[in-house]
Amino acid sequence: MAIKLSAGPLLGIESDTLYTVCFLSDKSTSSAAVTFNGDRVEARCMAETPKGLFWRAEIQLPSEASAFYVSYTITLNNQPGQDVHQRERWTFYVPAASEKPLFAYTSCNGFSSADILTKTEKPYALWEEMQRQHYQQPFSLLMMGGDQLYADEIWSVVPELQKWSMLDKADKITRKFNAVMRDQVERFYEKLYCERWTNPAMALMLASIPTVMMWDDHDIFDGWGSFPQTMQNCDVYQGIYRIAKRYFELFQIRTKANQSLLDKDANHFAFGFSFRKYHLLALDNRAERSRERVMSDTQWETVNTHLDQQVKQGDLLVLSAVPVVYRDFSFTESSFDTTPWEEELTDDLKDHWRAKEHQGERARLIMRLLNNAEKRGEGQHYRTLILSGDVHLGCLGVINDSRQASRPIKIHQVVSSGVVHTSPSRIAWLGIMAVTNDDDEFLNEDRTIKISMLKPFSSDKYIRSRNYVTLKEGTDQKLWVNWICESKTNKPSYPLV
Repeated sequence: MAIKLSAGPLLGIESDTLYTVCFLSDKSTSSAAVTFNGDRVEARCMAETPKGLFWRAEIQLPSEASAFYVSYTITLNNQPGQDVHQRERWTFYVPAASEKPLFAYTSCNGFSSADILTKTEKPYALWEEMQRQHYQQPFSLLMMGGDQLYADEIWSVVPELQKWSMLDKADKITRKFNAVMRDQVERFYEKLYCERWTNPAMALMLASIPTVMMWDDHDIFDGWGSFPQTMQNCDVYQGIYRIAKRYFELFQIRTKANQSLLDKDANHFAFGFSFRKYHLLALDNRAERSRERVMSDTQWETVNTHLDQQVKQGDLLVLSAVPVVYRDFSFTESSFDTTPWEEELTDDLKDHWRAKEHQGERARLIMRLLNNAEKRGEGQHYRTLILSGDVHLGCLGVINDSRQASRPIKIHQVVSSGVVHTSPSRIAWLGIMAVTNDDDEFLNEDRTIKISMLKPFSSDKYIRSRNYVTLKEGTDQKLWVNWICESKTNKPSYPLV
């Protein structure tokens, strides 16, 4: 008789050859294993949660001359394991050593309010589309760039936090994160992962396409890292964060055993590895975020070392949850800064890389990526692509560096958002455009580094439709970006040279 998993399986990848399978079982499980194409691998119990035990299994699958499929099953206490949809076998694709892999990228996999969910006719339509596409041409890797779930309802469904929310601000700041709160919050995050990742198509894709994930604020709760310091550092906020971090580490990072983490002892989760001829680098823009900083000096040093020592050739894909290249909100931000509503209204604005407090760090990131692109480009042509989400729109930007006229450098940015969350209404979007601009930006005094928004083919400049992105190098040697949109008539694309 099959034993049901509480969550998973979750298929991950941590190097060109290292694949992982993680899952949550109930506490009666004394042993677990994963069998890959007939080869049994014992799973390790990595953590205990209120509901069960979290397991991890690893397998090395060296790339071969031809692509191949791997079928796997899970056993719990020597009995077959099945997911919540009664599946007992899953399959994934391993591309050939010289193959140009097909990538997918998603973000914003949930809803910021119950009202938006209620009004959405088919919440997981794009996961169903991804499933159809995967059967026609398999994806080699799925990158998920933030807000893999939305924890914003924590304030309305956790009883102790409901009470806390009704306190005066001074009482909120001094109130301790007690044991009852801790238990309720832990059960909340565990339940959130177990329930929100169970849509049939989504659950199948998370078990069938190797994934990498980096978090954003909604994986914790809306605005995390952009609140005033007194609120950000209060005991209740910090207690919630520690638990959200634990469940992110389990379900999205696949535990601190993850071999791609740049520093397993650090407070951040930045990771990087090579897959075929691509480098993946994920920046953790949440774990150490404050209104003054996005990344700590420790993370900067680790990222810089990785770029210098590991990213010397090949294309570079950088995950930055919040867009580095996007519309300018500075007028709106400065307006709110001079009003009594500043604290209530600017959390989202402070989240942007172009917020005044983050502009210097943003310039540092751009210059660091340009420097790496220049070194990789000596005698070769390699691309740098930033992948972002967060803004519930699709769009395309470019950083043009013409300081060396004989060898200009380009860094493109693709925004895909959201795979589940809906786009702003037409009225809301008109309001956003009215108080922002997308004029060309110059990063240096001699105007040789220009940052611009581009218009994808067959599209408006901003894609106001739910979407995910596919990346595949074509026979023309260009890296083709395709936004797969909920609107079947909207088929944006763009070739990166």
